[in-house]
Amino acid sequence: MATSINTITSAGPPRTEEIAPGVHAFIQPDGGWFVNNSGFLVTRDTVIVIDSAATEARTRGLRAAISEVSDRPVSTLINTHWHTDHTNGNYQFRGATIVAHERTREMMLRYAPTTPDPAGPFPDVNWGALEPAPPFLTYDQGVTVWADDVRCEVRWVGTPAHTTDDSIVWIPEHSVLYTGDLAFNGGAPLVSAGSVAGSLDVLRDLRELRPRTVVPGHGDVCGPEIFDLMIDYLTFVQDLAVSGHRGGRTPLRAARDAGPHPFGHLLDGERLVANLHRAYAEIDGAPRGAEIDLVATRRDMIALNGGRPLRCHA
Repeated sequence: MATSINTITSAGPPRTEEIAPGVHAFIQPDGGWFVNNSGFLVTRDTVIVIDSAATEARTRGLRAAISEVSDRPVSTLINTHWHTDHTNGNYQFRGATIVAHERTREMMLRYAPTTPDPAGPFPDVNWGALEPAPPFLTYDQGVTVWADDVRCEVRWVGTPAHTTDDSIVWIPEHSVLYTGDLAFNGGAPLVSAGSVAGSLDVLRDLRELRPRTVVPGHGDVCGPEIFDLMIDYLTFVQDLAVSGHRGGRTPLRAARDAGPHPFGHLLDGERLVANLHRAYAEIDGAPRGAEIDLVATRRDMIALNGGRPLRCHA
């Protein structure tokens, strides 16, 4: 049976947290596949939103949460990267200025919004009636957005990491950092479309910002300790890749041979094999963010998941 936000009870309902004056996180449990976080800032006259959601219903839920806090119109929508769990719902904010990196627009024009695929890894998701809505204000390195007198620094991270177009939203006055999917709290990170090495560089840079509050792309609001967990996980991936590659094992064989490991508690553990595909490519000399066979990574994730479709509550 198709699922929607209204039929999901096991993961709990979305919630809004005010993490600084006028600064909010919209958290969607349990933070697994396509169950992302968003944010919004309330100004004197308007609302600034950070990322939409994966489905028609979930984006309507985000809009309803915003309206419970403020009746002001949404003037600006910032996308942290192109992935469709963060951009499928953009069209519900038509009339707002949609802001993102140049590469985000390019990738959305190629791939967004999500097209239902009964043969894909998420066959039971009810995406709803989605429409294309790419950003129409783009930047190369970054742009400053002002929430009244509060400076919001929207920055490309400078290298492929989770994707090739990741941006952060840094609010220095409140020491609040929206990371997009550079950080997952409680779930395994996914870097198959970006870079293991690049992610490690970016995570170390983000740690140096010393944010007090971190809004990850998935999972609960947290602190900068999340970067240490992500760094430890991706270092484990690199080490496992070196061993598996040297031994002539495929990424899937290396993932299966890993056995119990310190990150087995993270949601969506099948991402390990997708990350190994990227790590193997980098060992073979592929540049950061170079295209790899993402169909093969999905096939291997399903295999690592016992041949079942991937768990998704979107």
